[in-house]
Amino acid sequence: MPETLLLMPGLLCDARLWRDQVAALSSRVRPVVADLTRDDSLDAMARRALDSVPGRFAVCGLSMGGYAALALMRLAGPRVTRLCLMDTSARPDTPAQTRRRRGLMALTHGNRFRGVTPRLLPQLLHPDRLSDASLCAEIMAMADRVGRDAFLRQQHAILHRPDSRSDLPRIGVPTLVVVGSHDAVTPPDLAEEMAEHIPGAVLRVIPDTGHLAPMEAPQTVTELMRQWLDDAF
Repeated sequence: MPETLLLMPGLLCDARLWRDQVAALSSRVRPVVADLTRDDSLDAMARRALDSVPGRFAVCGLSMGGYAALALMRLAGPRVTRLCLMDTSARPDTPAQTRRRRGLMALTHGNRFRGVTPRLLPQLLHPDRLSDASLCAEIMAMADRVGRDAFLRQQHAILHRPDSRSDLPRIGVPTLVVVGSHDAVTPPDLAEEMAEHIPGAVLRVIPDTGHLAPMEAPQTVTELMRQWLDDAF
């Protein structure tokens, strides 16, 4: 029976985020993409994800999915065999981030949901990829599939997330921390902080990449995850 790999998407993301990794790693693991659209708290997201997988498993979360992965570690750490935290942070929002987040929620409440993703794209992608019409269209289509109501639930969960920094030293499984060199949402210094405080963690910074590494640099992310799954670092 292959090892289960639980993949936890970020805000406004669905299984498309992990498409290339699922395709490449399915011969090695049994990938399961968590549904993080139905709950308005990280603990509830984590519990639903836990219910979707049997036994013990590896888990990888990006951005909001990383917040949910840390919640999952608090709820059921002994079930996790290894952890990957990608383009995420252990810190809560700063006041400025909270203001921006509430502003996006206000736009959404005002029936301007389709205006959210174009506003976010410059933060999500490396500047060179903003001219990639196909990639931008896929990100916007992904956000449309997640939809207005799920977006509001996800933002509520993110706004109320705890400070997870005190949990990091207690993580006792092989951990990979990955970040894009140009991630404007959760910059590399936040990844460095997590890697510094998780015992034995491996940090990898992907050059010329923004916040959506699995879509921007799919081959690099896949290879890093393969090494992580194979204990090859």
